[in-house]
Amino acid sequence: MEFDNKINVASSELGTRVISTSDEFFAAADRMLMPSEPVFIDGKFDDHGKWMDGWETRRRRDGKNDYCFIELGRKSIINGFNIDTSHFTGNFPPGVSILGGCFSKHYSETDIVERSDDGMWFDLVCKSNLKGDSDNYFSSINQNEVTHLKVSIYPDGGIARLRAYGSICFDDDLFGKDKINVIASIYGARAVYANDEHFGNLQNILSEREPLNMGDGWETRRRREPGNDWGVIELPRPASISGLVVDTKFFKGNYPDSFSISAANISNLSDSEVVSKSDGWSDLVTNRKLKMNKEHTFNQENIEHQDPITHVRVNIFPDGGIARLKLIGTFVKL
Repeated sequence: MEFDNKINVASSELGTRVISTSDEFFAAADRMLMPSEPVFIDGKFDDHGKWMDGWETRRRRDGKNDYCFIELGRKSIINGFNIDTSHFTGNFPPGVSILGGCFSKHYSETDIVERSDDGMWFDLVCKSNLKGDSDNYFSSINQNEVTHLKVSIYPDGGIARLRAYGSICFDDDLFGKDKINVIASIYGARAVYANDEHFGNLQNILSEREPLNMGDGWETRRRREPGNDWGVIELPRPASISGLVVDTKFFKGNYPDSFSISAANISNLSDSEVVSKSDGWSDLVTNRKLKMNKEHTFNQENIEHQDPITHVRVNIFPDGGIARLKLIGTFVKL
């Protein structure tokens, strides 16, 4: 997939929401922000017609086009998009464009929508063609900070998922606050690499929301060879760690026997260089046993040091799944 190791900043997981749309007759626009993969349910209809897992407008007859205004959960920089038209075949839009805007909290939703034609907005994706039932990737032509998006489709139709890949802008007000989850995705933490994500992605464990089911965590396949599974995560800023939570909720016959965490303070290295050096990092938490379907809490006595760190490597032995990981600590300025 393109834009590997970037966060989907348009996910409803992060608080992203639709604030206005020209039309959502067949399917609500907020469905395209869901983190789940779109599904097709044969034979499912509602009062407006065939139920579709995405945003779908009615057929236009007036020569105009449809659009949707979106407020991101966090101010972000976007590197690229995937306009996913899965299951939309005879009803996908032939074209799309995306504008970005950066607005302070003083602007009302009405002001933001009404300013869509003035200089407050800038192009992220110029008008481009779409294919049906496909992933449609586009690079962003502007890396300015954005708080809002305007997605225009030409002339009408449906999008299954909108994914905007980039990074979350760090909130400097978080510096110095005690006992926060410094590895939460809402602050900009990201999964850099996992050696195996067969049943669930590493990024899932950084969510602040309670896990929904076993598929809402990180799970590897059954290991049949020597060794163990592992993943590398980058914190949004350096932090000192005072506690830890490992949650194996829903994982019963497939939780790891044990885990450990190593850490490092790194700057100016590429992701590939970080990953290649991760097996030599120092211990943050030594090997600890895990139990099924349980939230495990470790206090400061279980943390090997409080030196600032920027990256962690989570080792699970030998394989399995965890639902959530939290590192409790304080962001620090270096």
